Amino acid sequence: MFCGDYVQGTIFPAPNFNPIMDAQMLEGALQGFGCDKDMLIDILTQRCNAQRVMIAEAYQSMYGRGLIGDLKEKLSDHFKDVVVGLMYPPPSYDAHELWHAMKGAGTEENCLIDILASRTNGEIFQMREAYYLQYNSNLQEDIYSETSGHFRDTLMNLVQGNREEGYTDPAMAAQDAMVLWEACQQKTGEHKTMLQMILCNKSYQQLWLVFQEFQNISGQDLVDAINECYDGYFQELLVAIVLCVRDKPSYFAYRLYNAIHDFGFHNKTVIRILIARSEIDLMTIRKRYKERYGKSLFHDIKNFASGHYEKALLAICAGDAEDY
Repeated sequence: MFCGDYVQGTIFPAPNFNPIMDAQMLEGALQGFGCDKDMLIDILTQRCNAQRVMIAEAYQSMYGRGLIGDLKEKLSDHFKDVVVGLMYPPPSYDAHELWHAMKGAGTEENCLIDILASRTNGEIFQMREAYYLQYNSNLQEDIYSETSGHFRDTLMNLVQGNREEGYTDPAMAAQDAMVLWEACQQKTGEHKTMLQMILCNKSYQQLWLVFQEFQNISGQDLVDAINECYDGYFQELLVAIVLCVRDKPSYFAYRLYNAIHDFGFHNKTVIRILIARSEIDLMTIRKRYKERYGKSLFHDIKNFASGHYEKALLAICAGDAEDY
């Protein structure tokens, strides 16, 4: 557990920022024959999200067109997904990803798990609001209609954004750990509900105590216990919550490794995590990735992606010489 660890992203506000000049450069890059993709990468990955939003506002007032619309029209494939994704404010990007995960053919459960298991109460409130504004639809209702069973119950609990914050009760921790242990033995519907209630509603600080108590009572790590007792998306979601409580950067390093190696470079997942975590903890995710898997994230992306798509992903990672 890395509680006191300082986490940091890879993208910071650019000094001497001039949104009008950036908007002019982007317009030139988009109008040119074949489109100057290097220019797009150089500008958009070197500005923080708030600055990109200001560039889009300048672009709109200067050219009477939306920058996102022009990017969508001129670009294609995964490169387009990266560049357009960078333009959304974080809550809008989460909303966009959730909407597409539910509205395509079949639901992309892993996207729902990644986002809802890891976001803070504040991030969840903003995401619900953005979802409603962008799609005129209620996030809770959509999750309810697109999922089922205890997996659905747990997502519905997470999307409330009602987790306690900063509160700990050591005496209660032993009791909660007993409930978790029983839930892993008995597996009734009622036990599943109690299990997800504890994992979704208790503060991170409280859950650190609960996990420690669980280990003391059962002699087993909670993740191993959940993997033995449950299966399917319910099990995957519970494990994701436990891993996020322990250390979010490690969780995302693990998800990136899986997306790159087990799913033959699952582009959507890689793009989503890199963009969503770029100003929060991506530098720390890179560190965890290297510690855990021996190779750098930079190296693995270079191995699997190519062209301007690869260049854009590496720029978001803010790679440096030691990563080659």
